[in-house]
Amino acid sequence: MKQQRILIVDDDENITTVFRVNLESNGYEVETTKNGAEALEKIGRMFFNLALVDIRLPDMEGTDLLELLRETAPKMRMIIVTGFPSLQNAINAVNKGADGYLLKPVDMKQLLKTIEEQLRKQQEDEKYTEEKVEEYIEARARELETLIKYHKPI
Repeated sequence: MKQQRILIVDDDENITTVFRVNLESNGYEVETTKNGAEALEKIGRMFFNLALVDIRLPDMEGTDLLELLRETAPKMRMIIVTGFPSLQNAINAVNKGADGYLLKPVDMKQLLKTIEEQLRKQQEDEKYTEEKVEEYIEARARELETLIKYHKPI
């Protein structure tokens, strides 16, 4: 199986370092960015399975970045990480496409559990999509066989 890639979007170098070290030691490939513009640039160049996005970035709100990321990489899972928890932030994050919401300081066991859960859901979604395409092709093939069988040209 291909190594899963995670993007960390946070301007706090201490947090990105701690996240990177922990995630890499658990077998993930990790890239980091300090702002939304860098994140969009990296996502335009490579695929990421998941992004950890700080809610407050120097150039934009993390929730605004979620919308842009969803347009650019619709299959990527996204988790908001915030040191500014509020009900409004949580609602806004979910409404703009967050798949998870974690509070700083983040417990590493909880972070890893959340990431594993989101990556499992991503794989299930992909498998479901593949199964639906396969079902469609099989149904269409049966339909064409029926048409050929009963509507032979004279």
